[in-house]
Amino acid sequence: MTTAAGEPQIIDSPAENRFVYQDGGAEAELLYHLNGTRLVLIHTEVPDALSGRGLGGRLVRAAVDRARRQGLTIVPWCPFARRWLQEHEDVASSVSIDWDTRPPEQPGS
Repeated sequence: MTTAAGEPQIIDSPAENRFVYQDGGAEAELLYHLNGTRLVLIHTEVPDALSGRGLGGRLVRAAVDRARRQGLTIVPWCPFARRWLQEHEDVASSVSIDWDTRPPEQPGS
């Protein structure tokens, strides 16, 4: 699904804690957790059927847009989102980002 300008339409689904793009039966998503004023980016997944379209970056940009509108701090735990934000300072500089808080250690890791 695209917008009139040809951009992928990313939907924020707060009930599911994810930003999502759907095309036919395939979905690309960025899972998040809202913790007070902190938007924790957990995991980005783009299936092979949707790869090569820049959807991962569009998902991260949607999270940044929400954070900017609502005055949230982004906490990029997702390695893809972290790298994307580091590589796109023009977008990242528009919001507060907590680069230091890391995900909790998983048992057995």
